[in-house]
Amino acid sequence: MPSTRDIRRRIKSVKNTAQITKAMQMVAASKMRRAQQAALAGRPYATMMNGVLAEVTHHAGDFTHPLMEEREIKKRCVILVSSDKGLCGALNSNLLREAARFDKATTLFITAGRKAAQFVARTRRHLAAEFTYKDAPLFSEARAICKFARELFVRGEVDVVEVLYTNFVSTLNQKPEVIQLLPVGEIKGFTIGVHGEERAQKLERGATEFLFEPSAGQVLGALLPHYLNFQIYQVLLEAKASEHSARMVAMKNATDNAHQLIRDLTLQYNKMRQASITNELLEISSAAMALS
Repeated sequence: MPSTRDIRRRIKSVKNTAQITKAMQMVAASKMRRAQQAALAGRPYATMMNGVLAEVTHHAGDFTHPLMEEREIKKRCVILVSSDKGLCGALNSNLLREAARFDKATTLFITAGRKAAQFVARTRRHLAAEFTYKDAPLFSEARAICKFARELFVRGEVDVVEVLYTNFVSTLNQKPEVIQLLPVGEIKGFTIGVHGEERAQKLERGATEFLFEPSAGQVLGALLPHYLNFQIYQVLLEAKASEHSARMVAMKNATDNAHQLIRDLTLQYNKMRQASITNELLEISSAAMALS
């Protein structure tokens, strides 16, 4: 049974831990606001670009492009976007559980984030390239990732490129999602999740007559690389917003648990102290009675 000194030491240790988790919670909350604003700010542009691409695709006719070539899927490339650090709850666990479902023999990985690279190395899967990205993702970082994936697809080394990332829905809700990057098929509406509500933009093709110069096909060919680059950039923004949100919630839960543990230990300490005082009083009373 622990002594009162042991309980006091444990209370002090838990208080120090609570101070650390509280500080991490405040830092994560500050980063979370900026990351969420960046992710939400990019969604209208992504939605508008999807609308433009859908309209151009509708008028492009029989236009073909190497990035739109559909082939039998023999080899798959997955761009796995994770965080660099832990202490963010089940965020990475849920993401890597989805990544483990891909066939090891026919899948190669492009990783963005240290946790993703560690998972690929630990499970001995094929790692094609490893990239890093900052707390405030840069478009140049997304362009480098997308360029490498495009080159693999165009050279015929892979037949499909997919992106596995954590989509930001709300501060309390982040879910792993897989989207197909290549080949570029039908342009779909960008899924928007704000405060737990999700809605998909409906794209009306051919509702208005447009004139494209020099031609719809050439416009589409010029827009496709930028479209793919921005898709990856938005994915990085969503992943960062999810990471900081999950870390803030995890650190808040850890701080609350530490405070509850301190209350329980304090109660236990007071009970033991009270019992010790009672025993001493009994001993004094017994000694007095014996002397009298």
